[in-house]
Amino acid sequence: MRTPPHSVIPVLLLLIGAAGCQKAAKDQASAGSGQGSGQGSGHTAAPTAAGSGSGAAVAAIGKGSGSAAPPVEAKDIDSKDILARTETAPEVQVKHVLLAWNGMAAPRGQLDPRAAKRSNAETAALAQDIAAKLKAKPGQIDDLVKQYSEDPGSAASGEAYTVKPSSRFVPEFKNLAIRLKENEAGIVKTMFGYHVILRVPPPPADPLESADIMARPAETGPVFVQQVLIGWKDTMLAKSGQGDARAKDRTKADADKLVKEVVDKARAPKADIVKLMKQYSEDPTSKDSARVDEVTADMQINELFDNFKKLVLRLKVDEVGVVKSPLGWHIVKRVAPPPPDPLESAAILKRDPQTESAKVKHILLGWTGAHPPDDEKGAKRDRKTLDKLVKDTVAKLTKGAKIEPLMAELSEDPGSAKDGKSYDVTPTAGLVPPFKNLSLRLKVGEVGVVKSDYGIHIIQRVE
Repeated sequence: MRTPPHSVIPVLLLLIGAAGCQKAAKDQASAGSGQGSGQGSGHTAAPTAAGSGSGAAVAAIGKGSGSAAPPVEAKDIDSKDILARTETAPEVQVKHVLLAWNGMAAPRGQLDPRAAKRSNAETAALAQDIAAKLKAKPGQIDDLVKQYSEDPGSAASGEAYTVKPSSRFVPEFKNLAIRLKENEAGIVKTMFGYHVILRVPPPPADPLESADIMARPAETGPVFVQQVLIGWKDTMLAKSGQGDARAKDRTKADADKLVKEVVDKARAPKADIVKLMKQYSEDPTSKDSARVDEVTADMQINELFDNFKKLVLRLKVDEVGVVKSPLGWHIVKRVAPPPPDPLESAAILKRDPQTESAKVKHILLGWTGAHPPDDEKGAKRDRKTLDKLVKDTVAKLTKGAKIEPLMAELSEDPGSAKDGKSYDVTPTAGLVPPFKNLSLRLKVGEVGVVKSDYGIHIIQRVE
């Protein structure tokens, strides 16, 4: 399932990289509703809250005007000496300048207006000039990114990418990044253009962050959390225009002061995190619903938000921690696993997995308590109406009704409803955990029900 590009998605799901049921596949652009996530670094992730159609405010290159001309042969200016190194780093922080050119096969069909006016030869010369400037003075990377880069996400946010050998970046970008030495720059060409990449030192931890918790060994999960999000005027959401009005003019210093106040309240005996969410949180999709989110170690996450996941997997039950991301401050409390929803197929969920690979189809039904962001029907549907609709639909499927017509009629998953699309499910598939857990426990032809942050899923295993 894919969330339409213009929507505001749940903040935590943004971090996890789940745009509905299906997360972006490794090293490829998003499918589903046609929403792209192949940004300038070639990283695949969820759409932003600003709706740019790419993870962590890193939009597809196709923003802007100017259609690409027929593909032309590109100059090979890759940093072959660096790429030939056998020693690689387990994790690096990098910033990059992305440069495309007129005549390249643009992944999104259009180029940045600057690239549309530039030949490959001119672009190659510019890339080499930027690399030379970085070699002489690595500290000017932020100015050069802001001035030249055509990756609108990192250019706007100024954030570094965390790159590991397992990261979901296009191979060429990743292979160069993990071979760079600190403050060293190199060039590599990908399907997005030339990347002038600089490895930067890891940023120092903010004094407000829970460094003591982050130093613990991680659990594998699932871990269940609720959070209060507090932003300021320089955060991603505020800059996108999608942020809470309270953050619009708030300085970082004012945000820090507010975070200390909220953390003290959250750590007080008998603190009510739900009340604090409602009063302070700036995540519009969870502050009023008191949503509990599930996080596991194998969840794919945009590297910009790696520290969020690190904190969550190290919290103890009822413990509160603080971590910073490009969205702002996250005051996170680990809570006990929520009780199962009465509609869920409890008996099936208690089974051992029936298969390592299943093909399933589903009907997503939301209600006022949980629904996709642009689901108008779900936003107005009360729980009583939902209960009846789910039970009636399951009864029809159990009696032999075809699921595809019911998907087209009822499902609020824009990525699969109309065309009857199926999802391939494996233990490591990039799917939200409840959906995956039920799917792998179903027998062929069997129907089950499970709840996620997007609503109730009626799932039928078809293969």
